Amino acid sequence: MSRTDPTALLEPQIPALRRYARALVGDPDVADDLVQDCLERALSRWWMRRPGEDPRPWLFTILRNLHLDRLRQRRRQGRAVAIDEDAMPAIAPDQDGGLGVRDALAALELLPEEQKSLLLLVGVEDLSYEEAARVLGIPIGTVMSRLARGRQRFRAILETGRIPLLRRVK
Repeated sequence: MSRTDPTALLEPQIPALRRYARALVGDPDVADDLVQDCLERALSRWWMRRPGEDPRPWLFTILRNLHLDRLRQRRRQGRAVAIDEDAMPAIAPDQDGGLGVRDALAALELLPEEQKSLLLLVGVEDLSYEEAARVLGIPIGTVMSRLARGRQRFRAILETGRIPLLRRVK
């Protein structure tokens, strides 16, 4: 396979795309659908990418834009309610490690979308600030300030269990 073969360049990126999608949406099935849509879009627009550049930022941009499109669509449609949905068990599991992960994921969900996406790209997917700026289409200074605010807010949520209120500056 040549280096211009799309499958040779896309296939190694799938695990990172799945991690990012799962962190964004929470549901593994929805995340897999999101990754599939991302890969389909990347293949259909393969001619649009910049040859010779790392495809990761381009793929993360596609995935994030698809996610945001779905969020907007869901807001327009309203919330779906399942008729035969089973109730959650009355007793929560007592595994401490699972609770810590659950708390971190819940805190991540409370962050604004731009901070959540940035924390995932830099903290989980190990993109540089420059690559994250390219994925999100914002200046690198904005990446740094949003990341600092996102980390601070994330810590505050984990420590208190509540969304911190905005500070009033005089």
